[in-house]
Amino acid sequence: MSWDPDVYMKFANERTRPAMELLARVPLNAPARAIDLGCGPGNSTALLAARWPEAKLEGLESSPEMLAKARSSGVRASWIEGEVESWSPEARYNVIFSNATLHWIADHHALLPQLMGYVAEGGALAFQVPRNFDAPSHLLMREVAKAGPWAAKLANARQVNVLSPDAYYDILAPLARTLDIWETTYLHVLEGDDPVLAWVSGTGLRPFVQPLIADEREAFIAQYRARLREAYPRRSDGKTLLPFQRLFVVAAK
Repeated sequence: MSWDPDVYMKFANERTRPAMELLARVPLNAPARAIDLGCGPGNSTALLAARWPEAKLEGLESSPEMLAKARSSGVRASWIEGEVESWSPEARYNVIFSNATLHWIADHHALLPQLMGYVAEGGALAFQVPRNFDAPSHLLMREVAKAGPWAAKLANARQVNVLSPDAYYDILAPLARTLDIWETTYLHVLEGDDPVLAWVSGTGLRPFVQPLIADEREAFIAQYRARLREAYPRRSDGKTLLPFQRLFVVAAK
């Protein structure tokens, strides 16, 4: 699946803020080695570079488009093209960090112990994932996919891979010295025409529209846009409110 870093970064402040809040809770002062899994265009990796200027930093990303943007960002890091689920480093890391990536990967019961195995003693695994898949933005996406002539084509467009907070506790507690798990619901104040559509166009909508040909894609988006306008009405000041829930985990080894 191809990604457009410019579309993704249209909401750069909103997408980077959770990474800042996750990083602030990582209890390491001077890790020697850290990696940003699913680094995207490098915005979250830049935060790691600023906090730990002496660390050897790497960014792993599967999208060539995103990786090209990261490489041109000037962030002090080594960039690696690859998939998180097949990643197998030769040496352990003091910090494995991931901002809004792991929800694209199935079977967290297998994935998280694997990642913890790549964390050095005294290090930490820190990740953040959206947990808003029951919000109108995502429910309507799935409803439009099921109701149109494209239903068969989109039957398996997107699976929900995020678990409950207590499930993450059960997976990681046997592997961690300490666990810090919390959730935050952001109320994003968006501007412009159809801003919720613009938001999801950079992330969750992509698996639904990319399999469609031009006319299908336009028809799908038109139906979805109309449903979004009802679910997220413009306020009296012209802005649109988007509640967005995220789950955070810091597992210290």
